[in-house]
Amino acid sequence: MSTDTVSNPPIEHTDPINTQILTVSEDLVNGFQRYPFQHIAEKSGVELPVVLERIRAMLDAGVIRRVRQTLLATKLAHGALCAWKVDADKLDATFDFMFREDPFSGHVVTRSTDREISGADYKLWTTLKVPQGESLEEHADVLKRITGAHEYVLMPANGIFALGVGHVRRKSMDPGAKSDEPAVMTTTRTVELEPEEWEVLLAIKEELSVDEITEDPWGPRAEAIGMDKEKFFQIAETLDEKKVIGRFSTFLEHVKPSKAGERVTRFNALFHWKVPEGMQAEAGSQVGRHMIMTHCYWREGGPRFGGVNIMGVVHGTDKDRVLEHKAAIDAHLESVGIPVEYTNVFWGGRSEIKPSEISPKIYEEFHDKWKDSGPVL
Repeated sequence: MSTDTVSNPPIEHTDPINTQILTVSEDLVNGFQRYPFQHIAEKSGVELPVVLERIRAMLDAGVIRRVRQTLLATKLAHGALCAWKVDADKLDATFDFMFREDPFSGHVVTRSTDREISGADYKLWTTLKVPQGESLEEHADVLKRITGAHEYVLMPANGIFALGVGHVRRKSMDPGAKSDEPAVMTTTRTVELEPEEWEVLLAIKEELSVDEITEDPWGPRAEAIGMDKEKFFQIAETLDEKKVIGRFSTFLEHVKPSKAGERVTRFNALFHWKVPEGMQAEAGSQVGRHMIMTHCYWREGGPRFGGVNIMGVVHGTDKDRVLEHKAAIDAHLESVGIPVEYTNVFWGGRSEIKPSEISPKIYEEFHDKWKDSGPVL
């Protein structure tokens, strides 16, 4: 492929070369890579100068909303999915507060259902993480006091079966497409790190700017913390071995349309299944092996959500197609002898995503700031 560049490279995710790059760069760059863009070039078959040019252009245009090394924050912090019951006239204001003011709320999504089902009155869903040693309930109680929310339900993950994005490569997947073997469950037990490991971790987790989309993005990061680059690499690889490093990813803006009106996806469905007690790990492994699943967890929803215990997310551009994927998963569970006692779908509406903070210092600053505040919305 030619390395010739043009002054205005295509920025839409549908451009053939961009699609070739994004099919790899969204969620197939696993762990820590010393030279992540070279890795993308090799796996995609697109030459490095073109990869750098196209990712820079898409990031600058907002088609890619961020480029960063992800962490497996479940190993570094206490986390949970949190469903909120709020007044309808405060839904948008509460959404804005969670997204803009709380560093510890990551995904912030409004959700609705096609019919009145268990938990349908919980319209706001967030992911919540707090530093090791802190309490999820304490933080959620403060958010409840500040926003005036009526109730919340915390649903920590007991196991993780799928965690990726890859909207571009999933667009053409057929319902029922799955891996040869069941998904392996990852636990959420936290890991303790040494001070130097924290230093490197915090250096690599920040988003890359357009100017940092280079052949060597980590060299300047190592220099910024006064560390030799080889030592920086070695510590990062140790963090990878400790399973606290996720994937290197170019995150697409998958909800809002681009300047040209292109959307990566239109529908975001949170699937719920209730399987018999004791079958959660087996059921999660069977659901998580379906390649359409961007997320799949064992979470206990409790009585407010019909006792569901397996949850997962699927994205798509056509609602009926999303439901076809769910029907295929339901049929597979039946075929392997796992009864589904109850199931439902929560559809995503307004959505914003940001990396959850895990810093103890920022946690302390947040609680100092809001310790005497009543409802502010």
